[in-house]
Amino acid sequence: MSSIPKGTIKEYKFNSQALEEELELLVYLPANFSPLTKHTVLIAQDGRDYFQLGRIGRVADGLANDGDIDNLIIVGIPYHDVHDRRSKYHPAGEKHSAYIRFLAHELVPFIDEEFPSYHMGLGRVLIGDSLGATVSLLTALKYPNTFGKCILQSPLVNEAVENAVKGFEHPQLLEIYHVVGKQETEVPTTDGGKANFIEPNRRISKLFEEKGFSYFYNEFEGNHTWKYWQPDLKRALKYIFKN
Repeated sequence: MSSIPKGTIKEYKFNSQALEEELELLVYLPANFSPLTKHTVLIAQDGRDYFQLGRIGRVADGLANDGDIDNLIIVGIPYHDVHDRRSKYHPAGEKHSAYIRFLAHELVPFIDEEFPSYHMGLGRVLIGDSLGATVSLLTALKYPNTFGKCILQSPLVNEAVENAVKGFEHPQLLEIYHVVGKQETEVPTTDGGKANFIEPNRRISKLFEEKGFSYFYNEFEGNHTWKYWQPDLKRALKYIFKN
């Protein structure tokens, strides 16, 4: 493993007017990074979780070393705490609309100015787990010309999410990678309850198929934890960034 060239992770401070707060960004640049080469960009909700629990930088290093993916920059957006996460990611959260505005109207122009990226939807991918997957999907549905691909790991799917997919008129603009665990029947929620994730995910999977999205779906043996999302990342990145 030590012979695989490693990318670097830099921290940036970002002032968001939409959210009226200073955010931290974690930015992974590949080992062979050059400002003269265009890069695809992966934007991760739950940013710190993806780097620490998902080890996404190491996964990208390995795939790049094997020639499975081309130049990739990863921008992780950490959340402050579970309440902050819910308010931004949940469809009913009080900062949900502002967070989506931040992604499309503030973060993308910053990335395009700061890094050598492709200035088009297919060059930008959103990823998230659970509620992070939910807000990734809803953002891509609202701005399909800005974000052309989504990686959804066990998204929360409720009526608002289903209605957004039903009402979406341009499935040809979006490519989706979607996984959920077969044992996700009683997932603890932020409000102290439990939710069945697998059934709503199966319903929305049928919707994606019916509407003709470019689409990958898989149900893994496991539950709603990083123990299962982490090993899935290699396939996810390989699929969505296939050379």
